[in-house]
Amino acid sequence: MFKTYLSSSVFAITLSLLAGTAWAEGEHDGAHHTPNDADVDRTISIEAGDMWFDPEALEIAAGETVKFEIHNTGSIEHEFVIGDKEAQEAHREMMQEMGGGHHGDGHGDHGGHDMAEGEHGGNMPAVTIAPGETKTLVWTAPENVESLEYACNIPGHYESGMYGDITF
Repeated sequence: MFKTYLSSSVFAITLSLLAGTAWAEGEHDGAHHTPNDADVDRTISIEAGDMWFDPEALEIAAGETVKFEIHNTGSIEHEFVIGDKEAQEAHREMMQEMGGGHHGDGHGDHGGHDMAEGEHGGNMPAVTIAPGETKTLVWTAPENVESLEYACNIPGHYESGMYGDITF
């Protein structure tokens, strides 16, 4: 009995470590590697105000590696998440279930919460930005989609207009 319990415990711990490693992969760009500044094709500054993003739309080339510098000039926490509409909706639902939208230690390191999968074929890159803070996100645009969107899915923010279109 003890041996069975011990084996089950070791298996559960191993499985959770592997799952944590798989989630950590979502912290990187769509190409699943960590680009350095030499890999970046362009830097785009995004301002996150109270319930809006500036700019409201972006045009990015397929395969382009972009370094986003997101500045939260608002008075409340926001997130910057890239994904297709379906994945954004799934993420909003997950945020509602979390209650209040706070991420604990934040998206910047993915805070351990589930990243929704989208038709763009990967985990949704995301950061959470506190008021007055600036966060950086490096991401490589996928080759096989025509459009995605960036959004803040903290409850009520998307519905208030806090999203923008990315076209390729």
